[in-house]
Amino acid sequence: MMQKLQIGIIGATGYTGSELIRLLHYHPQAEVRLMTSESKAGMPVSEVYPALLGLMDQQLQPMSSVKEYELNVVFLALPHGAAMNFVKDYHDAPFKIIDLSGDFRLSSPEVYQEWYGNEHIFPQGFETAVFGLPELNKEQIREARLVANPGCYPTASILGVYPLLRSNLIHPDQIIIDAKSGTTGAGVKPKTTTHFTNVHDNFKPYGIKTHRHTIEIEETLGIHSSHRPLVQFTPHLLPIDRGIIATIYTQPLEEISEAAVQEAYQLAYAKQPFIRLRQQPPAVKDVRGSNFCDIYATYDERTRRIISVSAIDNLVKGASGQAIHNMNLMFDLEETLGLQHSPINP
Repeated sequence: MMQKLQIGIIGATGYTGSELIRLLHYHPQAEVRLMTSESKAGMPVSEVYPALLGLMDQQLQPMSSVKEYELNVVFLALPHGAAMNFVKDYHDAPFKIIDLSGDFRLSSPEVYQEWYGNEHIFPQGFETAVFGLPELNKEQIREARLVANPGCYPTASILGVYPLLRSNLIHPDQIIIDAKSGTTGAGVKPKTTTHFTNVHDNFKPYGIKTHRHTIEIEETLGIHSSHRPLVQFTPHLLPIDRGIIATIYTQPLEEISEAAVQEAYQLAYAKQPFIRLRQQPPAVKDVRGSNFCDIYATYDERTRRIISVSAIDNLVKGASGQAIHNMNLMFDLEETLGLQHSPINP
């Protein structure tokens, strides 16, 4: 058996960082050597997340400690804007980098600045970064040294509509995505919108017309379409802790059948281990705690629209699980290794 991968998690006390710890603990080829937190350095990670007590009691260290370790791969669970600083400082280091922020997901620093409102300090990273959606970019990920892990909403949305563009079945400029997420998608730091009194027994849209994941969805789908897609993306905040449902409405180019819709999804995902094609619409609890993306698609003859529903756990397939899938590909491991967790339902 090959030597275990030596792993660093930079920013280990956010939701995606703690989820990486949970998943990697059971990965047979992974050893987490370094976990960092600037605000909680010196504390055992199990003091921050008591659920890890007895499983992972390793002490958190400052980010600068990365220089003291011989690592194979580093996961960046840092906020947008902070990750690019680390990549700039360590892009020549011997370890590979999987960045869970949005700092290298888009096509250029100019597009990034337009949608994120920040000037990018390491534009060279765009030249080598690979968008880490394994179902679309598996071979590029295998060769990458810097992987930009996709956002949670884009993961659910892209996977839900991609087969229809791939088979040239729909108008690329008439894609409507109505998506809903649990509160962990907003991160661990408290915000007014995620206070209990604003979330409990409540439900609302946000980011109408301007959500930064819109461009991530459009650009990625554009690679797989003869025309640049135009996406109307509206996210909503659900009063649950984790999970995403994306309901996608598209317009066929011409009269089609239910069988043609089903064939498009079968052709796109027949060999993808984490895509499950459903005969009925999925619920978030059908994928909770797992790396699965469950998809249901059907053609409505009355309205002449295709309706596609995609469900993921935003912290697993939408973040940390997908990052581990990328790691497996980058190090020539079985792609499902350490990710064969069944969903938690109920």
